[in-house]
Amino acid sequence: MPADFEKVEYWRKRFAKEQSFEWLTSSSAFFAILEPLLTPLPPDSTVLHLGSGTSDLHVYFRRHCPQLQIINMDYEPLALERGRGMERNEFGNIEMGYQVQDVTLPFEMGVEQRGKVRMVIDKSTVDAVSCGGDENVIRMAEAIYDVLDKEAGVWVSLSFSDSRFEMDSKRVQELFEVSVLTKVATGPKRLESDPDIWHWCWLLRPKAGPIS
Repeated sequence: MPADFEKVEYWRKRFAKEQSFEWLTSSSAFFAILEPLLTPLPPDSTVLHLGSGTSDLHVYFRRHCPQLQIINMDYEPLALERGRGMERNEFGNIEMGYQVQDVTLPFEMGVEQRGKVRMVIDKSTVDAVSCGGDENVIRMAEAIYDVLDKEAGVWVSLSFSDSRFEMDSKRVQELFEVSVLTKVATGPKRLESDPDIWHWCWLLRPKAGPIS
């Protein structure tokens, strides 16, 4: 990925023209992975969709899980405008939350929500964040850990990397139990002899706190 993927200026220019784009896999394919984790959640559970961009993933959330409180987050307001427009076009109104948020900084949430979020989802947002270095990924992990329910919360992260959370610092492993939820094939092979290439869907469960 180019080094400027972590810079808001890049996304502002891109979203000024881009109406929709899906990273790594379609929203329907990714939602099929998420649905078994989403449907058992109690009504009104909070789910954070990080780096929502111009994806239509949030449309699937509302269509299939209307009982959940979905908050779509991006640090570029133009992305949130695109998201609101998609929701309005699909359903005729706006019910989901939209919030400007840099995911490498503490989340702007009320005290009553902190530590109560049941699921955090990112669709290659962690890859863009990683363009700023491992420290950015660590800050993202710390911000997510702070808001997740420590007993029942999960972070689901779709990444192109099979080693996304392996870094010199063990900070992510101090905060989370990290495992592979599943692998997603990148697409049909050109030749049968071509190697399999995968995207990786990571499942991160917060360890019991407090962890300073």
